[in-house]
Amino acid sequence: MLSDGGTVHLRPITPDDADRLLAFHGRLSERTRYFRYFGPYPRIPKRDLERFSTVDHADRVAFAAMLGNDIVAVGRYDRLGDSDSAEVAFVVEDNHQGRGLGSILLEHLAAAARERGLKRFVAEVLAENSTMVRVFRDAGYQVSRAFEEGVLHLEFAIDPTEESVAVARAREQAAEARSVHNLLHPRSVAVIGASTDHTKIGHAVLRNLLAADFAGTVYPVNPEHRSVRGVRAYPSVLDIPDQVDLAVVAVPASGVDEVMDACLAKGVKTLVVISSGFADAGPDGRSAELRLVSEARAHGMRVVGPNALGVINTDPGVRLNATLAPRLPGRGRTGFFCQSGALGTAILADAADRGLGLSTFVSAGNRADVSGNDLLQYWETDPATDVVLLYLESFGNPRKFARLARRLGRSKPIVAVKSGRHAVRPELAATSVPVDEASVRALFEQAGVLRVETLAQLFDTALLLAHQPLPQGRRIAVVGNSTAIGVLAADAALSQDLILASEPVDVGSQAGPADFAEAVRATLSRDDVDALVVVFVPPLAVPGTAYARALREAVAGAACSRRKPIVSTFLALEGVPEELAVPGPDGAPTRGSVPSYPSPERAVFALARVIRYAEWRSAPQGRFARPDGVRAEDARRLVADAMAAEGEERLLTDAETVRLLDCYGIRVVPFRVVGTADEAVAAAEELGYPVALKSAAERLRHRTDLAGVRLDLDTAESVRGAYTALHGLSGVDEMYVQRMAPKGNSCVIGLQDDPSFGTLVSFGLSGVASDLLGDRAYRAVPLTDADAANLVRAPRAAPLLTGYRGGDPADLEALQDLVLRVAALAEDVPEVRGLVLEPVLASADGAHVSGARATVGPPPSRHDTGPRRLRSFGVDWASSARTS
Repeated sequence: MLSDGGTVHLRPITPDDADRLLAFHGRLSERTRYFRYFGPYPRIPKRDLERFSTVDHADRVAFAAMLGNDIVAVGRYDRLGDSDSAEVAFVVEDNHQGRGLGSILLEHLAAAARERGLKRFVAEVLAENSTMVRVFRDAGYQVSRAFEEGVLHLEFAIDPTEESVAVARAREQAAEARSVHNLLHPRSVAVIGASTDHTKIGHAVLRNLLAADFAGTVYPVNPEHRSVRGVRAYPSVLDIPDQVDLAVVAVPASGVDEVMDACLAKGVKTLVVISSGFADAGPDGRSAELRLVSEARAHGMRVVGPNALGVINTDPGVRLNATLAPRLPGRGRTGFFCQSGALGTAILADAADRGLGLSTFVSAGNRADVSGNDLLQYWETDPATDVVLLYLESFGNPRKFARLARRLGRSKPIVAVKSGRHAVRPELAATSVPVDEASVRALFEQAGVLRVETLAQLFDTALLLAHQPLPQGRRIAVVGNSTAIGVLAADAALSQDLILASEPVDVGSQAGPADFAEAVRATLSRDDVDALVVVFVPPLAVPGTAYARALREAVAGAACSRRKPIVSTFLALEGVPEELAVPGPDGAPTRGSVPSYPSPERAVFALARVIRYAEWRSAPQGRFARPDGVRAEDARRLVADAMAAEGEERLLTDAETVRLLDCYGIRVVPFRVVGTADEAVAAAEELGYPVALKSAAERLRHRTDLAGVRLDLDTAESVRGAYTALHGLSGVDEMYVQRMAPKGNSCVIGLQDDPSFGTLVSFGLSGVASDLLGDRAYRAVPLTDADAANLVRAPRAAPLLTGYRGGDPADLEALQDLVLRVAALAEDVPEVRGLVLEPVLASADGAHVSGARATVGPPPSRHDTGPRRLRSFGVDWASSARTS
């Protein structure tokens, strides 16, 4: 993805590119050639052309940036002798300079060089070539300079640094945000397939564009009519006399290839494909979808869809409704991304009914190209959006989603419905990766995403976030004119672990609007109240609207209302009633409006979700702290040696596991493996009494009834007797003799590898109840110190570690340190595909690992690592990466 939102296809150069290189060189200005070759160099000699186009992809690597069939930039490196350094250089066609191509080439060349064992890049740059010097200087590497005879000699290590990663991420965000900005701010829109038939989707899109009073120019494309709905039509997009920024395609899938060719020739920037019949129609349609997106990206175009509802921008300067939805909500400050086109129309109508205004809306359909991650990048810096709503059926790149959501959530709340737990639509499956429920839960919790189960809950939460401030605590008060409804609200609050500041305030059924407003005002001004729930049942004598106006005026007049959210159950209305709304310039409800819910429970549950989000947002973010005493290189060598024999996934031996954990400062309580009673006694005397004896029989390992374990053996006779008993029970000679660890709560720490999402660290307390209830907490690697602290406190049984019912509290800092060491191992050695530390005995004396099992194997692919590239779509891009 380029800085202006366009795309290029970056691939290795081949000898077949010789003619393209000649043409590329011919388009370079004399100044660009001079800067690259330090001389005029008007033509490429045959010998140089062969050298430029023929590389070994190891010591000599070159990438070509393609736009259509043309090379627009070339980058290369050449190893310097047998050293670990290489000379790097690149050149960009004049018309494409300033689009970020140099930075992208440098990222990909550095990644390729690191894979081949290179450590440093050197570059010779003319001192007057300030643009190229800036590319190296701004990349985030530590660049040393030397100047001699008008030439700068630059040298830098190419291992990623914190600064270089941050620079790449910032450029990625700016580029992807710009591409979505181009989509949502077109100056002209062509409707290809605009029809005079009112039943056709092409007619609906054109009608909605015109009804929204689009601020730009609309061009219907229809080869059979001179005009559609009174607007001049053109036979083809190529016949339109002006630039087309956005094309909405509403023709049958069989005709999209021809339309695509015309749009590419016209230079259309973005495409919204309403048409179905692609991946949703089977393998042939899937192939057509891949072809569509491949062609679009190769020519610098982004695609929404296919099978999309369309896109909306309510900005008064844009007024874009390029969708099939005839009814839109008012303007607001909420962005909405929806994968389902069919559901989109209902979502928009529901938002309008509830008074929830939107800033922008994108329905991606099959999500072949533009995805929810692109919209997260855009909304992060969009000044018109304060709240983000997502309806997700699947993930295209879950690791990237987690990174983006975690960053965005610190400034703007994200509310998400994640469907597709049990099945994913076939048209999405091809561009999705499977993520199990534990991973999804960890992803959302760690990123601060407010996960809801239904669309009703999504709108309940969004109405509160869009119109009221975030609470500063979980102390709530209830004011109403019905004791029964007030008690329902109080019960709901307690069920969500909220704190009642006082008993519900009941003004009585006969209280007038003024008394009602005064009670609201007085309660809201209390220092021990962070949020207010207002419940109201209309009396017979006075219209409910009078109470609503009184409530709104009371809230508006209270200075503290700007920092204390208010929810209501008013007249059983849903959304923002007119009487409780603070209207904006266009009449739509704005911040300060009081949302109403049909029941007190729904009002309180929405408030509880927002309180949990506010606590996450205000909590310390933590830091990525590297544990002391880590020997990562030793661990990598150990795993490489263990895999060399078999190459496939395998379980490490006990000795290998102990050595691997020792590389990360994780000590296993000393043990010996024995095969006879005499060996068991000898081992016990060597380790020192008391000891534990454990059967090696698989069926007896980690049983909660400890059937395969004998504890606190303090004499030779007790060891011998225990060995005989366990041998009779299991029939297995092999047993473990282990020094007794301090008694404590038995815990389990594990690594769970999700091939698409990455590695999760899990934590829970051992026991039948925890296993049955699935009482495990998960966090995604890498972990901050705050993540580790939250993880060991997250299981429902965690109070057992903090002195529940008079028990001795465990050393939680020791547990946190152990979790961070496990996370560091997972991050450094991705070949560790699974790890279980069980039992970990947590007590006031520390956290003692008494058992461990590790599995190693080929590392999974990482979907959010390496240089920038767009999400692939079912094609192996190992040698053909598209930049992002």
